[in-house]
Amino acid sequence: MRKNISRILLAVLALALVIYVAIHLFATRTKFHDTYVNGNTAGNLYNGGLFCEYDGILYFANPQDGFRLYSMPVEGGTAKKICNDRVTYLNVDEHYIYYARDNQNQGGLFSFLHWNNNSLCRIDRNGKHFVVLDSDPSMYASLLGDYLYYIHYDTENASQLYRVRIDGKEREKVDDSPYYTCSTNGSVLYYNGLKRDRHIYSLDTRTGSETTLFLGDCWMPVVEGDVAYYLDVSNDYRLTRADLNTQETRALTQERVDCFNVAGGYIYYARNEDPALCRMKIDGSDQEEIMSGIFTDIHVTSRYAYFCPLNEEGTFYCVPTVGAQNVTMFEPFVED
Repeated sequence: MRKNISRILLAVLALALVIYVAIHLFATRTKFHDTYVNGNTAGNLYNGGLFCEYDGILYFANPQDGFRLYSMPVEGGTAKKICNDRVTYLNVDEHYIYYARDNQNQGGLFSFLHWNNNSLCRIDRNGKHFVVLDSDPSMYASLLGDYLYYIHYDTENASQLYRVRIDGKEREKVDDSPYYTCSTNGSVLYYNGLKRDRHIYSLDTRTGSETTLFLGDCWMPVVEGDVAYYLDVSNDYRLTRADLNTQETRALTQERVDCFNVAGGYIYYARNEDPALCRMKIDGSDQEEIMSGIFTDIHVTSRYAYFCPLNEEGTFYCVPTVGAQNVTMFEPFVED
């Protein structure tokens, strides 16, 4: 009788172990995409990728907690910490958050022991199942379907364009040059040249084919449909709009621009002369000053634009994207 009970218990334990392993494998297996999804907007990634909106949720590097990863409703509300990493270049899809970990600046006793202080990472949107995709320093990561394209750094080759599959496999060099990977649309990556010129190019990541779209002296292009917005290097970095079909251009500002973001039919930009954060429609009309001062890290979601005063790390302002331009301090509420 006792032998039978022991056998039954062993069988139950074995079955429970099999079920546990099966559930664990199912929960941790990588969920790939059916289409070429993109993880953040070009303007947000050019400005550091500190904010990213997905499905009504804002994922952000909280400036009031050492830029650690948090989430909250995009319209505001209670913020929740997802992990303790200091994060940049956020990308989000249905299942995961991808980011470049920047823990080397966190300091503290034994900070030199932190594993992979700078690396490309993935974590579930609920904060579980952390994965390192590239243990070397990484930046300007951008999601195109099942791959992240990003700038990879190592001491032997310096900065180069890499890609890695979202499960951490198939990591490989794409180009010797560290092209910015911010502007994407489906499977297509847009960037300005670095070697011989600063024309605007496209790379179809499905086929690997490169196309010259526009001949110019361009920096940090944002391509939307048949229009590109960029800083014109030879024209004192004026914000410029180009028709990619006709090759016609029009300067949208008469002064130098330090950084900009295109979203929701508007362009938010940091004016260099008589410095201020400004906004205009994408055709250059209705220019208005939002706040005077020198600002960086302009991010835009469906509800708010966020921006940071130069050399004031930890301070961010926000302004509604619709309605009166009432500037407030960005101070997310966090429950104890």
